[in-house]
Amino acid sequence: MNIHHLELFFYVAKHGGITEAVRHIPYGIQQPAVSGQVAQLEEDLGVTLFQRRPFVLTPQGARLFQYIQPFFSNLDNLSAELQGGISQRVRIGASTIVLRDHLPKLFLAVRRRFPNVKIFLREGYQVELEGMLQREEVDLAVTVIEKKSPPGIHTLSLIELPLVLLVPEDSPLKTAQELWARDRIEEPLICLPEHESICKNFQQGLNRAGIDWFPSLEVSSIDLVETYVTSGFGVGLSVYVPKSRNLPGIRVLPLVGFSPVAVGALWRGKPSVLLQAFLDEMQARANHLIQGAK
Repeated sequence: MNIHHLELFFYVAKHGGITEAVRHIPYGIQQPAVSGQVAQLEEDLGVTLFQRRPFVLTPQGARLFQYIQPFFSNLDNLSAELQGGISQRVRIGASTIVLRDHLPKLFLAVRRRFPNVKIFLREGYQVELEGMLQREEVDLAVTVIEKKSPPGIHTLSLIELPLVLLVPEDSPLKTAQELWARDRIEEPLICLPEHESICKNFQQGLNRAGIDWFPSLEVSSIDLVETYVTSGFGVGLSVYVPKSRNLPGIRVLPLVGFSPVAVGALWRGKPSVLLQAFLDEMQARANHLIQGAK
């Protein structure tokens, strides 16, 4: 049996199918390659290891998975043990903006202490990242945090970000108060999904002021909010990040009286030495942003 084929089968069996396996394999490989190599394993063994639709392991597949699971599941622990107890891999999930604007310098700082560290990045927003953490697909998530964390999840609050509106540079609007003074707001509202804290805090603020204004365009990231505001689709809901990059073609309107959102780090269990280094560096950089904003 080819060991690489066994590894691919391990991921397929663990995650319930080839599509999900591709998302979790910690190196780049395409779905057709996984499908072909697992099919080759079945041919070599002369048995069918699982039914494709719906996915279910055959008795032979379940027996093989039971046999190889301890080996592949414990490779990371063995690697850490051989390297003196310090894991050299960390999987981090965050939004596009955090991954692009705030983590590169942090990675460089941590890499000076751990030159052999391997970093795997996953993009997502709040609900997706919490799910990745629960399913142990990431070791650390940086995202908006609610007051109550999911069971088994530890949190470190890093910074509070005020809500803002984004308008095109040529918009006649100078303040958000101009919108609140109207009988009816005609401008389309562009925002994240309604379950996101940014949107919930915004709607709660509108309710307190007796104002109705609901989304016309829902997008999956702050980057897309900015893109569609620049393209003239409406007014965007976002957050102000100290020392963030300038947004060409966009003006920022502060939102007075609206609750900010808290951004923090989330992880499971006791942090490793490497993970603690990331947490310490995140806290230091968040404090630097807060001091710079004062």
